[in-house]
Amino acid sequence: MGGAPTANALRSTAMATPERAADFAGSPDAFERLWTPHRMVYIDGDRPSAEAGEGCPFCAAPARTDAEGLIVARGRLCYVVLNLYPYNPGHALICPYRHVARYLDLTAPELEEFTELTRATIQALESASSPMGFNVGMNQGAVAGAGVQAHLHQHVVPRWGGDSNFLPVIAQTKALPALLEDVRSRLQAAWPG
Repeated sequence: MGGAPTANALRSTAMATPERAADFAGSPDAFERLWTPHRMVYIDGDRPSAEAGEGCPFCAAPARTDAEGLIVARGRLCYVVLNLYPYNPGHALICPYRHVARYLDLTAPELEEFTELTRATIQALESASSPMGFNVGMNQGAVAGAGVQAHLHQHVVPRWGGDSNFLPVIAQTKALPALLEDVRSRLQAAWPG
C-alpha cells in the first residue's frame, strides 16, 4: 500500500465541486468556493466539557464500537483514535482512558503504554500508507492550541511531500483524499502484533 490514494479510494471519496465566482451576486473575484458544510458541526457544536464523561470526546469514544468511535487500537490504559477533523489522512490521537489534562499527570504504567501506542501508530501508518515523515506532539493548554484541554491526547500526523497547499492557509479548508472509515480500517489491518 503506497502513499498515493488508489483509484478505488478516490472513487469512494465524495468530491466537492467548486462554484464559479461569476455565479455569485456582488463584485466578481477570481476565487472559486469549495463549500464544507460538514465543518459546521464542529463550529456550531457544543464545546468539549472539562469534566469527565459524555461531554468529553475522549471519554465518550471508548464506550462506542471501534467503527463508531473511530478507534484504531485499544490498550489496557490508553487507546488510539482517528482525529475527527484531521490535518491529513491517518491523523491519529493517543489518549489515556483516564481523564487527565497534563502529560505529567500520567502514571508510570500509563506513560509506558502511551509511548508504546505512539510507536505502534507510527508503525501502522508506515505500513498502511508510506508517509515520508510525521509530526508527533501534544498541545498542553489553550495558549498552546489545545482544542480539548481537559483530556490529554498526543497527535501523530503522517506527512507527505506536497501535502500542504494554499487551501488551509487561504481558505481554512483541508482537502482530504480518503474517508475516515477507510483510513481507520487500513490502520487496523496494518496494526503491529
